[in-house]
Amino acid sequence: MPDSHDPVSRRSFVEHLTLSGLALSLPIDARDISSRANVESADTTRRRSAPAFGFLNLLRPPDSVTAQTATGDVVLSSNSGGRWSNNDIVVSTSPGASALHIALVAPNSAIKRIHLRWRGRMNETKLIMGDAWERAYGDLEWRAWAPDRVMPWYAATFNGTSTHAYGVRTGAKAFCFWQIDPQGISLWADVRSGGAALQLGARALDICDVVCRSGQAGESAFVALHAFCKQMCAAPRLTSQPVYGSNDWYWAYGNNSAASVRLDTEHLVELAPTGNNRPFSVIDDGWQPERSKDKLGVGTWDHGNEKFGDMQALAGDIKRIGARAGIWIRPLQAMKDAPDSWRLPRDKAFLDPTIPEVLEKVSADISRLHTWGYDLIKHDYSTFDVFGRWGFQMGADMTRGNWTFATGPLRTTAEVIDELYRTIRIAAGDSVVIGCNTVSHLAAGHFEMNRVGDDTSGNQWARTRKMGVNSLAFRGVQHGAFYVADADCIGVTKDLPWALNKQWLDLLSRSGTMTFVSLAPDALGAEQKRDLKAAFALAASWQRLAEPLDWQQSVYPSRWKMKDGVHEYDWVGKDGAGLP
Repeated sequence: MPDSHDPVSRRSFVEHLTLSGLALSLPIDARDISSRANVESADTTRRRSAPAFGFLNLLRPPDSVTAQTATGDVVLSSNSGGRWSNNDIVVSTSPGASALHIALVAPNSAIKRIHLRWRGRMNETKLIMGDAWERAYGDLEWRAWAPDRVMPWYAATFNGTSTHAYGVRTGAKAFCFWQIDPQGISLWADVRSGGAALQLGARALDICDVVCRSGQAGESAFVALHAFCKQMCAAPRLTSQPVYGSNDWYWAYGNNSAASVRLDTEHLVELAPTGNNRPFSVIDDGWQPERSKDKLGVGTWDHGNEKFGDMQALAGDIKRIGARAGIWIRPLQAMKDAPDSWRLPRDKAFLDPTIPEVLEKVSADISRLHTWGYDLIKHDYSTFDVFGRWGFQMGADMTRGNWTFATGPLRTTAEVIDELYRTIRIAAGDSVVIGCNTVSHLAAGHFEMNRVGDDTSGNQWARTRKMGVNSLAFRGVQHGAFYVADADCIGVTKDLPWALNKQWLDLLSRSGTMTFVSLAPDALGAEQKRDLKAAFALAASWQRLAEPLDWQQSVYPSRWKMKDGVHEYDWVGKDGAGLP
């Protein structure tokens, strides 16, 4: 098993533990597009105008709709009112001023996915990018044509002058992804319940609202995507102040204690600026009872283990030192004595969020952390615990097998996850909530903060570059539009070259997003303290959202437009990138 200094991420050793220890119409041409010159744009602030170059307006009924059922594909026929049907399956596509509403009725058929297709000339497109199901994994980029590429939630095209965007509003009741090719755009809405086909019965399902935005003259691709993210999320839940602080994971890796937390908080407060925007000191994985030596925790969260003792008293200590208290939890991890009826059929090591008693337990656990005095609650792993896959493994399949929840295939997985998120949000009271390994498009509007990328590192600079820089560059557009974006920590340890790592610190502190560090006590030399103080002084006040200027040429952009001008970074160093 890896010890606390192994160059591994939390995800990699949990993946190992899970495997080893938990095995308990007609085509539309340019003339057709021109004839719709008076169709209202998805950006409600714009006036009616002629279609933009290379833009395919999706605020109309699609050209074909197919339902993928438990027994095969069913092609639906349309009528003039945007109603598509075949036997009992009915998909309605209702255009509005700012969105195309998609709904499904299928009282007798079991449905897996709905495929909607808009045809139109896309040949002018030069580059395409999409989003991620939950976190990014260093894998986001602008790319050339890849017609079978799965692009979750939204996609953007660039034709050399304009950036056009296509997506679904946050809070969709299906897992939606896009595909783009020279002849048109496809939207796939996965309505399965776990891995099984959905059985709606008598109820109707409001699948999603499709939105789109044509690029405006003179705007950059980043500005266009940031505006589109705001269009997709009408009511983000944001913090009243900039967020910064420390998290002990990337130096302690679970080998933490009440004593190490107090010392960590003292170092943090020493480096933080004075003023009423106090930093957060977050206790990560390691405090929970029965957390074994192999780092495999058990889902009991009602007291601290022998290293921590009274968790409410520790929260008070953090505040007396001068910081705000934060804490980590894995809400769907099953406790040892969990009834079998509470456990997820896909994997008995996790709790099933469709069971009322499980939601009551999650609510009680989150509420307890709030009552103890923790001002920030970080909940983790729920996407992996439900699907059994990390985001980069999900693709179009999402999960493995034909499993469903204990209550049966009556609700979509998106609906189940939305209820879990609402439960956490309500139970947290006035504590701010950060999601990690959470579904981005479903977290928006529920949580103030969200991790936009996989773990950075306290041991491997290459991992920090891959997960941190890439995530900030390609998901920074979501900051302030969906939530406060968290591109993860700066691991201040002796294992990382400070010449490279302090650039990551500088970028985060100037980026306008949240800035968190992991402070190994033996790595806090005079240079590190000087740089950290300067970074926290920036991070504690509002900054302009940093824009990557070369993100269409690099997966690790080096030129960034900031509040005070353009800053350049060297993410590789004179000796090259090293082994991946």
